[in-house]
Amino acid sequence: MSNYSTPERPVPTPIPNPARTLTLWEDGVQLDFTFADCMKYHGPGFPGGVAHAFAALGRALPELAARSANGRVERRDIRVRTPFAGPGARDAFELVTRAVTGDRYSVLPELARPERGNTLARYVFEVSSGEAQVTCVLLDDGIVTDEFIELTAKPDKSAAELAHLEVLKIEMRDRILERDPVRVYGLE
Repeated sequence: MSNYSTPERPVPTPIPNPARTLTLWEDGVQLDFTFADCMKYHGPGFPGGVAHAFAALGRALPELAARSANGRVERRDIRVRTPFAGPGARDAFELVTRAVTGDRYSVLPELARPERGNTLARYVFEVSSGEAQVTCVLLDDGIVTDEFIELTAKPDKSAAELAHLEVLKIEMRDRILERDPVRVYGLE
């Protein structure tokens, strides 16, 4: 029996762009991951966080591959540093890169960008492979709403608020996955 309380979840909706994949390599074998793969690993809890990691990797991996000698990114060479501590993002990064179990994933609050405001400050992902590094920064395009951030931070949420938060998570997931990663995260 689980010790977790389960909020009422909305009826599952189709995943936008279900064929989009992330591609990496491990020991000469090409590995492709879909958003659905990431959700199976993570579970239903934080689809927005999973979508953020999926989009950040979708933005970072092609750039890192372009900077590598062989045009490939090796799965176990990837390092991730972020101020974002959400479990959905962590699990997606872990499935795709194995960075958490490989001790190459760090949550560092000092990487936050408070000058971007409370809503955008923590959506920063430094992704590196070898000497190449990119920093993915969420574009300010209504992807994350103030309402979502405020409700997430609110203590003692009512059952109605918890149910509404589940809807907001799916809506954010969809806003992310409906767009090409270049329209979700900018690179620095």
